[in-house]
Amino acid sequence: MQKINIGVVGTGFIGPAHIEALRRLPNTNVLALCEVTPELARQKADQLGIERSATFEELLKMDDIQVVHICTPNFLHYQQSKAALLAGKHVICEKPLAKDLHEAEELVQLAKETGLVNAVHFNLRYYPLVRQMKVMREKGELGDVYSIIGSYLQDWLFYNTDYNWRLEPDKSGDSRAIADIGSHLMDLLEYVTGVKTVAVLADFNTVHKTRKKPLKPVETYSGKMLQPEDYADVPINTEDHANVLLRFDNGNRGVITVSQVSAGRKNQLKIEISGSKKTFAFDSESPNQLWIGNRDGYNQTMTDDPSLVHAEARSVISFPGGHNEGFPDTSKQMFKEVYAAIEAGKQPENPTYPTFADGYRELLICEKILESNRSQAWVIIE
Repeated sequence: MQKINIGVVGTGFIGPAHIEALRRLPNTNVLALCEVTPELARQKADQLGIERSATFEELLKMDDIQVVHICTPNFLHYQQSKAALLAGKHVICEKPLAKDLHEAEELVQLAKETGLVNAVHFNLRYYPLVRQMKVMREKGELGDVYSIIGSYLQDWLFYNTDYNWRLEPDKSGDSRAIADIGSHLMDLLEYVTGVKTVAVLADFNTVHKTRKKPLKPVETYSGKMLQPEDYADVPINTEDHANVLLRFDNGNRGVITVSQVSAGRKNQLKIEISGSKKTFAFDSESPNQLWIGNRDGYNQTMTDDPSLVHAEARSVISFPGGHNEGFPDTSKQMFKEVYAAIEAGKQPENPTYPTFADGYRELLICEKILESNRSQAWVIIE
C-alpha cells in the first residue's frame, strides 16, 4: 500500500488528537510537524515520534507531503489553508475555517478551482449514533421535525484563573463559546435533521468580565494552578455562556445553550430532536446510547451495535456492540472518509464529510448569532 504523507501544523490540544487518529488508519503517514519556531517544532516532533520538523514555509516546499492538517489558533486558519491549497496540498482545517465570511468564501472558491480535497474538522458528526439518527431521519422514522433542543456545556473556563488563547479576540475572533463549541452543535443539528436555520435570536453573557492571565505558558485543559504573582488581570469581551432561539426553514423552532462555565460538564454535547413520529436524544458523554421516545409505546435505548444500526451507519463503527467508541474515534472515522477521497486524488462531487462549504455555512450562522446578540433582535440568515 502506498501511504499518504502528511504534515500537521500546530501542537496544542487538537494537533496531537489529529496525529493519534491518523496513526490508526492504514494508508496514512504523519511525516512532518510544524510549529512557530524550528526549535519548538523539533521538540514536539521528538515527543510525538515524527521524523521531520519544519516551519510552515518549509513544509509547503516538501514535494512528498500531499496533505496538510491545520491545527493552529483560529486567526491562522485562512492564510495557512490558502497557502497549502496554492502549494497543491489537500487540506483538513480545524474550525472555524476563517475569521470572517469574506475569507471563508475565498477559501471555498479556491478549493473548488484547485479540485483538491478540502475538509473542516466537524468530527462530532462521526459518533456512530449521530450517523444513525441522520439515517433514521432520512428513512422517515423521525417524521417531520417539530423542535430541537441542544446544548454544549464545558467547565474548563469555570474559574477566573482559567485562561487560554481562545479568550483573546485577535487570535480567536469576536465569538468564543458559540464559535468554538456552538459551531459543532449547529453543524450537527443541520446535518442530522436536514432542516436549515433561517433566523436567530441570541443573548450572550460574560460571567468573568476580568480574568487572570498567566504570565507563563499553561497547556489547554491542564488544570494547573499558579500563584497570585503569576497572573495579570485582563478584561474579557467574549461570551462564557450563550442562549440562542432558532427558527427553521420548515416553520418550526429550536433553542440551544452553550457554556464554558458549567461546573462538572467536561465536554457534553446534548441534542433532543422531536419529530412527528418519534423523539431522538443523544448525549456525547454517553455516546454509545441513543434514546428513542414514543408517544404510544415503550421508549427505547439503542446501542451502537453494528448488527442493530442501519447499514448506512455501519461504516463509522469499528468494534462490536458493547465495545465503547468515543471522541478519539470520531476523528478516525472522519479521516477515513477524507483519505478515501485523497487516495482518489480529488474532492468528490457529493462528499460524505464536512467540507470548506460547511465551514462557510457555520461561520455564516455564527456571524448572524453575533449580530443578533449585539442588536438584541432577531436576525435573518439569508
